[in-house]
Amino acid sequence: MAGTASADTLREALISAYRSNPTLTGQREALRGTDAAVAIARAAGRPSVSGTVGLNRDLTRSGILDTGTNKGPTLSGGVDFSYPLFNGGSVRNSIRAAETRVEAGRATLRAVEGDVFTEAVAAYMDVIRDRAIVELNQNQVRVLTTNLEATRDRFEIGDLTRTDVAQSEARLELQRSRLVTTQGVLTASEANYRRVIGRPPGQLAPPPPLPPLPATAEEAVRVALNNNPDLIAITRQANAARFDVRVAQAGRLPTVSGVASGTYVNALGGSNGSDPVTGESFPRAGTETSIGLNSRIPIFQGGLPAARTRQAQAAEGQLVEQVVGTERAVVSTTRSAFATYRAAVQAIESNTVAVRANELALEGARAEQSVGTRTVLDVLNAEQELLNSQVLLVTARRDAYVAGFQLLNAMGQAEARDLGLDGGPLYDPLGNYRRVAGSWNDWASDPRRPATATRTVDPVELPAQPIVTPDVTGRTLIEPVTTSGVTQPPQ
Repeated sequence: MAGTASADTLREALISAYRSNPTLTGQREALRGTDAAVAIARAAGRPSVSGTVGLNRDLTRSGILDTGTNKGPTLSGGVDFSYPLFNGGSVRNSIRAAETRVEAGRATLRAVEGDVFTEAVAAYMDVIRDRAIVELNQNQVRVLTTNLEATRDRFEIGDLTRTDVAQSEARLELQRSRLVTTQGVLTASEANYRRVIGRPPGQLAPPPPLPPLPATAEEAVRVALNNNPDLIAITRQANAARFDVRVAQAGRLPTVSGVASGTYVNALGGSNGSDPVTGESFPRAGTETSIGLNSRIPIFQGGLPAARTRQAQAAEGQLVEQVVGTERAVVSTTRSAFATYRAAVQAIESNTVAVRANELALEGARAEQSVGTRTVLDVLNAEQELLNSQVLLVTARRDAYVAGFQLLNAMGQAEARDLGLDGGPLYDPLGNYRRVAGSWNDWASDPRRPATATRTVDPVELPAQPIVTPDVTGRTLIEPVTTSGVTQPPQ
C-alpha cells in the first residue's frame, strides 16, 4: 500500500509530457510563427511612412548649368506617405488566408498534443508491461532453479534419470536467456519513457480506467470525422489555399494608393545666388509638399499573373486531394484502433481463464509427478504454459489500454482539456494571437526564450565538448539531487 501511494501516476506522467515534451513545445512555437503571418498580411493594407536625408556637394558646373549659385554642400530631406486604397483584393484575401492558417495551426497543435499523449500512454504502459514480464521471468528462473535442485537430489537417490536432470538444466538456461532478453526490452522501454515524459520512470501506479468508448466502429468513425484535429487542420489548409488563388489573381488588377510627400532643401554655407537679369537673389533653403493619387495599371506582365494563378490552383488541388487522403486515414485509424481494442479486451478475458486453468494444470502435474504418473518434462511444460499465459495476459492489458487511448485520439478526445489535467493552467493559443496579430509597432519583438522542454542528459553522460550548450538551449543541466535514497532526474 505504501509503495502504491508513493508511485508515479499516469496523470503525473501526462502533465510532465504536456509541460516539457519538445515535440509539443516546438509545435507551440510554430503556431506563434503562424500567428505573426496575420500581422504580416495586415501590414500590406496599412499606410507606410518613409523619410530620406541627403548631403551632396557639386564638384563641377559648366555651360548652362553654371548658375553662379553656391556650389557648397546641400542638405535635403523628405517624407513620403502612402496609403493603399485598392489592391485588387490581394490584401483582404491574404488576411483571410493567414487567419485560416492560424485555425489550421491550432488544429495541428491539438493533433500533436493528442499524439504526444498517446505516445506517453504507450510508453507508460510499456514500462508496466515489461516490468511485469521481467518479474514473471525472474520468478520462473527461481522456480526452475528449485526444480533443478530437486531433480538432482532425486537423481542422486536413483528416483530420476540423467535425462530428467538434463531437461531441467536446459529449461533453466533457456529461461535465463529469456530473462536477459526481457530485461533488455525493459531497458529500452524505460529509455523511451524518459524520452517522451522527460524523466526516468519511478514506481508506476496502475492507470485509471478509460472513459466510455463507442459501442460500434461506425459510431467511433462518426465522432472522429466530426472532431479529428488532423482532418480539421488539412481542411483549413485547403480553405486557405483558395484565398491564395484569389491573391494571385489580384496581380492582374490595377492598384490605387493615396500619396503625400514633403521635401526640404538647404544649400549649406556660402552666399545667395542672384538672377543675372533681374538681380533678384535666390534663397538658400526651400520646401515643397504634394498630395495625390497613384495608380498602377498592369497591361502586360509576360504571363506572370497567369503562372502564379495556376501555381496557386495546383497547390489548392493538392490540398483538396490531401483532405480526402486524411479522411481515409482517419477512418482507417479509427476502425483499426476500435478493432484492436475489442480484440485486446476479448484476449484479456480468454487469457484470464487460461491463467486460472494453467495454474490448476501445474498444480495437478506436480501432484501427479510426485506419485509417478507424470514426468519432469510434463511439469516443465506446465510451468512454461502458465508463464506464457501470464505474459499474454499482461500484454493484452497493455494493448487494450493503448488501443483505447488511440481510439480516443482518433476521435479528437485525447487532449489536455479532455483529460482534465490539473497540473497548472493549460496553454492558451489565443493569448499570443491577440498580442501579435494586430500589432502596428515596427520595433516590437519577443525576448529570446530558453528551451521549455527539459533535457534528459545525465551530467555524467556529457562529453568534454558537447554540441548542445546553454548558449543553444538557454538552460543548464543541474546535478541530480539525492533525497531519501531516490535520485531525482536532471533538469
